[in-house]
Amino acid sequence: MARWAEEELKGINLGDGRRDKRAIALLDTLSARPTASIPGACSDWSETMAAYRFFGNDDITWEAILTPHWSCSRTRIAQHKVVLMLQDTTELDFNGQRISGLGPLSYEAQRGLYVHPTYAVSVDREPLGVLDAWMWAREPKDADGRRPGIKESTRWIEGYERVAELATELPETRLVYVADRESDMIELMGRARELGQPADWLLRAQHDRALPDGQKLWPTVTSGEALGGITFTLPARHGQKARVVRQQLWARVVDLPHGKNQTIRATCVVAKEIDPPAGSRPVEWRLLTNRTAETLEEVAELIDWYRARWEIEILFHILKNACRIEALQLGTIKGLQRAIALYLMVSWRIAVLMRFGRTCPDLPADLFFHEDEWHAAYLLNKKKPPADLPTLNQVLRLVAMLGGFLARKGDGEPGVKTIWLGLQRVIDCAIGLQFMRQADPG
Repeated sequence: MARWAEEELKGINLGDGRRDKRAIALLDTLSARPTASIPGACSDWSETMAAYRFFGNDDITWEAILTPHWSCSRTRIAQHKVVLMLQDTTELDFNGQRISGLGPLSYEAQRGLYVHPTYAVSVDREPLGVLDAWMWAREPKDADGRRPGIKESTRWIEGYERVAELATELPETRLVYVADRESDMIELMGRARELGQPADWLLRAQHDRALPDGQKLWPTVTSGEALGGITFTLPARHGQKARVVRQQLWARVVDLPHGKNQTIRATCVVAKEIDPPAGSRPVEWRLLTNRTAETLEEVAELIDWYRARWEIEILFHILKNACRIEALQLGTIKGLQRAIALYLMVSWRIAVLMRFGRTCPDLPADLFFHEDEWHAAYLLNKKKPPADLPTLNQVLRLVAMLGGFLARKGDGEPGVKTIWLGLQRVIDCAIGLQFMRQADPG
């Protein structure tokens, strides 16, 4: 695990070689014990104080910390023909902590900050990295109930602009900007058209717009015959069990009003669930895109791409619950931002392990684990390490079992929570093996 931190931050430039080395060491330390506090993750008091000095150094920006990861992510993106650029916002609640610079959250009395990254994944949902990010604290509302400062909705448009810039740098890769309902803005679609749409966009619609002929958007799209149906498994989320979903699909090219006597041409897709289980809310999605989709296969592909948006929710889940980012006790918002920059990379790395363990189970374990680490996974499970190199999936299942994964016949593959919990035990054991070897080299 230690090798990846050095590779991911290769070329980092924080203005001082000692800072660069500290950033790599911190990324390594925090990834080894993601659920621990900063003092708990560090090996001793001097390392803990060095970490706090790093996070408190105002000569270091969080953008500079993430820059080498952005570069590595671009390299990974260039290896794919189509890449989904997922955008979303999450709020981090630090209410009750004495951290200067925080602002109100959804409730005015809460205090925290917002993080809005662009998360790149392949169409097979392989996490490729974080591309671009915004971190900000809201200004309190004024006496008139208005919030001063930059309009927050502009982050969605700026997010598309950054994706478009990358698309021009990678002409062999088609980038698709994918976002949820908050991004349903005609200004975003108009900006994409102004730029020549170097990147596609796929947005979940929230507005049933009036069309130029006076008809409403969603009834117009579903007024004709459905293209056909698709079936997929909706993963467990928000306390709901995983279940099979069957949807009927419609698609139609429409002209959306944009300003005075102007329109933007888009394809609107509607996906409605058929016969949902009793007590379950029907799964219905309405999407807008610049792409042409006339056949069932083309529309089903768009639905599959939109479903991949859940990967950014997994990233946020890891950031909040594995890395316990909201438990950080740093004095300023700038210190938090530096820590969040490192933890975003840790979260991405955990997501990569989970995804490769599922989609590429036969990869050799040493692509992700040092020999001492996969040996530790066997020993902690009271198993003898094999003479031959095991596969990634074999080791990940053992790691997850240490985090609570039962590995029963019907349990499927482990999730991120059991993996991150098991990783800490494995890495602690691996360090112990190394100490024993140093103490008794014979």
